[in-house]
Parts: sequence; structure tokens; C-alpha cells
Amino acid sequence: MIIKGVVKKDRKTKDLVKRLKPGDIAIINHKDLDEIAATSLAESKVRCILNLDKTISGKYPNQGPNILLKAGIPIFECSDKDIFNVLDEGDIIELKDNTIVYKNDSIAPCEELDNEKIQQLLNIGYDNIEKELDKFIENTLEYAKKEKGLVLGNIDIPEVNTKMKGRHVLVVVRGKDYKKDLMAMKNYINEMNPILIGVDGGGDALLEFGYTPDIVIGDMDSVSDNCLKTSKEIIVHAYTNGKAPGLERVKNLGLNAVIFPSPGTSEDIALLLAYSNYADLIVAVGTHNSMIDFLEKGRSGMASTFLVRLKVGSKLIDAKGVNKLYRSSLKPRYMIWLAAAALIPIVVLTLLFPPMKELVQLMQIKLKTLFGF
Repeated sequence: MIIKGVVKKDRKTKDLVKRLKPGDIAIINHKDLDEIAATSLAESKVRCILNLDKTISGKYPNQGPNILLKAGIPIFECSDKDIFNVLDEGDIIELKDNTIVYKNDSIAPCEELDNEKIQQLLNIGYDNIEKELDKFIENTLEYAKKEKGLVLGNIDIPEVNTKMKGRHVLVVVRGKDYKKDLMAMKNYINEMNPILIGVDGGGDALLEFGYTPDIVIGDMDSVSDNCLKTSKEIIVHAYTNGKAPGLERVKNLGLNAVIFPSPGTSEDIALLLAYSNYADLIVAVGTHNSMIDFLEKGRSGMASTFLVRLKVGSKLIDAKGVNKLYRSSLKPRYMIWLAAAALIPIVVLTLLFPPMKELVQLMQIKLKTLFGF
């Protein structure tokens, strides 16, 4: 098999997918390729993936590679990280006989991860999951003691212009199946008109569905300039010492923002913000709330998420996977009744219209003659 295409490369997969076009060869440096990244790559319809790191390390059973295989996108691995510097974006390369060919020269070996190889690596991850779970629990409990202020109210909540009291608040994170979940919730959004909070790239997710975020909150590393300019308010997640690396980007765009120093994740403080502003109901879409979710984000524990959900639980509805909760389909019996209902006015009009009435009577006579009634 020979695969030829234009090189697109980036050390951050989430930045790379913004530039990919169908038919490109995506060079990534992504250990344990997660589902979100894989889905974005698959949607870009690239010709193949060339990963300069372990696509599956065996640490846990990450499902990103399976998503690419289902999309018909081959995955290759190359252990020579210098390839990233040797090739420039826009170069044309070939992957031929497990070799990277550039300008007719073989520059490095590579290996295709077929389905059998992926399943072997995933099985190692499944065998290792108990050990990872033990580490995860220990880290979660250790940091929960340090971050208990999230529950006790020791975190200063910044003042915002958006009024949430008595309103529904929809918090959107660009997590697994966020598109399907947002699609399933369109009627809810249109009817209830909730306050819309986008967590980093979640703001772009709202824009993608035609909604303007009331608030964008996060460290500003994965949200577009367009979203920041469109959003009504911006809140930059800062470290507990007040340092906020994302603030400089906002200022460079000529925009204003408030700072929210807090431990934990940006989605955690989004929930805290809504709760502390007396939201009547908080609906979360695409949030990370399981061990696998956190391992895919490179986090070793979920102390802040555990504590925040403990605090806001009475008002929180997690809509993750809501698209699978109810799938409406038009059953055959409904179609029969629908057809019958549609025929009623036709029959009534036919019987009331004299020429049609005579035609029906004529048909009745022919049927009696034909069948000997």
C-alpha cells in the first residue's frame, strides 16, 4: 500500500485539526490518542495519521485509534522524532512498505497499526487498568484534602454581568459526543433559553450550533479568537496564586476579562460560577466525569471535580450521552395510523362530490360483478 499526501504537522493535535484538509497526511506527537482528538482527525478526512509517539502506550485502553480505523483512516507510528523537524508543512511524502519517502529518499521507518495490533495493545491497557485505578483513587483523595475549600466556600467567585438567578444554565465542554448531545438538546435550548457558558472550546461548539455564548470561561488555550470576540463575557481561569497565562491573549485582542483563581479544571469553576450565582438548574454537556476522561486529559485524579459535583449536585443534570437516552423513530403502526388519518378527509370529500360519488358506486358494481357478490 502506498499513501501519498501533503504534510500537515503540529505538536498539539487540537491546533492541527484546524488546518487539516481532506487528503492531508497528519503528523502528530500524541501519546495515547484520545477519543476527542481522534474524532476531530476523522472529521477532517485526512488520508492517514503519522504519530511520532505511542498511539497506545498500554497505560489504559484509550479508544481513539478504533475511531480512526472505523473511519477508514490508517495509523502509522514512527519512533524517529526528528522527522518533525526534517519535514516542513506543505511537503509531499509517501508511506511505502513501512517507510517514509521524501523526494524519492527513504528517510525513516514506520509501522502501520492494523486492527490486530491495536487490539493487542488495548488488551495490555485493560490488564493495567486496575493499577491505574489505584493510583487515580490515591491522588484524588490526597488532593481532595487540599482542595476542600471548593465545597466549604473558601473560593472567591468573581462578579459577572450575566444574571443567572432563577435561570437555567447550560455549561458546554467540547468533550465526547458533545455534538450529538447538543443536537439532542436543541429543543430544550430553544424553549428554555438558558444562560450559555462555553468552557474554552465549548464556546466554539455553541457557535457551531448557532448560539452566542453568554460567557466563555477557561485558560483560553483552545477557544478561537472569533468566539472570544463574539462572547458577551470572558472569564480567565487563573492559578491559585492569581497568575493567569490566558489573560495576555485576551488583552492582545483588545477585550476585557475577569480573573477566576481556583484549583481544579475550568469546567469545575464553570459549575461553581453558575451555582454561586443562584442558577435554578445547571445542565452540563460534554464534561469530563470518569477516570478514563481524566486519563485522556493527562490528569492523575479528579479531586476538584468530585468536590464541585458534591457541592452543586442538587442542581446539576449531566447531559452527557443524552443523545442515546431516547431515539425517536417512526414505527410501522404509527405510519399506518397516519395514513388512515390522512385518508379520512379525502374519503369525506370524495363522497360529498357528486361525480366522485358516482365513480365510487360504479366501482362497487364492477367489484360485485367480478367477485360474484
